[in-house]
Amino acid sequence: MAGTDTTTGRDGDDLAGLEAGLDALDTRRPTARPLGQSLREKVLPPLTALTLVLAVWQALISFHIVDDPSKLPSPRAVGDVVATAWLEGELLGYIWTSVSRGLLGFGLALLIGTPLGLLVARVRLVRAAIGPILSGLQTLPSVAWVPPAVIWLGLNNSMMYAVILLGAVPSVAGGLVSGVDQVPPLFLRAGRTMGATGLKGTWHIVLPAALPGYVAGLKQGWAFSWRSLMAAEIIASFPDLGVGLGRLLENGRNASDMAMVFEAIGLILVVGITIDLLVFSPLERRVLRSRGLLVKN
Repeated sequence: MAGTDTTTGRDGDDLAGLEAGLDALDTRRPTARPLGQSLREKVLPPLTALTLVLAVWQALISFHIVDDPSKLPSPRAVGDVVATAWLEGELLGYIWTSVSRGLLGFGLALLIGTPLGLLVARVRLVRAAIGPILSGLQTLPSVAWVPPAVIWLGLNNSMMYAVILLGAVPSVAGGLVSGVDQVPPLFLRAGRTMGATGLKGTWHIVLPAALPGYVAGLKQGWAFSWRSLMAAEIIASFPDLGVGLGRLLENGRNASDMAMVFEAIGLILVVGITIDLLVFSPLERRVLRSRGLLVKN
């Protein structure tokens, strides 16, 4: 009996120690990284990759592997074009024309895609009717919507926004549907037990639990918005539309000016990457970290 009591006491102590260790692990606050370490881990790698790309690009010119500047201009030639556009006050105009359209179009896609995704996820009949269509629309190239949008709406900003919506709404809705499908049934049962049903359950239980999939859909929706807008700007040409980055790219092609073409490609990449790094990647990390799916060192 004494041995049994001793063993039981030891097991109890072990369990108590384990629980205390888990509590300490849960409540441990991560220490802030030194600035130098953050710069080395987050800034240095992309700068190194960019430097390597520029070095290879310049090597193709310097070693005469590509001698025709009409096919591959030098990095300096592209830089001169960008500097000229900046000094003439046109560079920010190109960027703002496209960015303002892209953000407004994405905002509209968010307002439409979110309730649509909830409807598809929560109503079985709607999912059976619309779900396959949403999946199919995500595989359809955005450029395919430009001709019918021009015919229906004409050469104006409404046509641009229509193309953005048709490209982005399926991704936003599909991401939310995927997130809702991954909500553990236990959460829903617990919510119903506490009286969170109907709209209350959707707001307090379903949406918070579906955030990881929803944020992934938002990130993909932005990428589709940006790509759809570039396709529309490249194809649709009209003075009242102004000159965005897609139109700048097409103007360079029409003028056989490869430096301008590379300028437009570079700006399109920079804007898309910048918005992703400043908005969607931090949002995604925050959501994943709040659910213990991402470790914060």
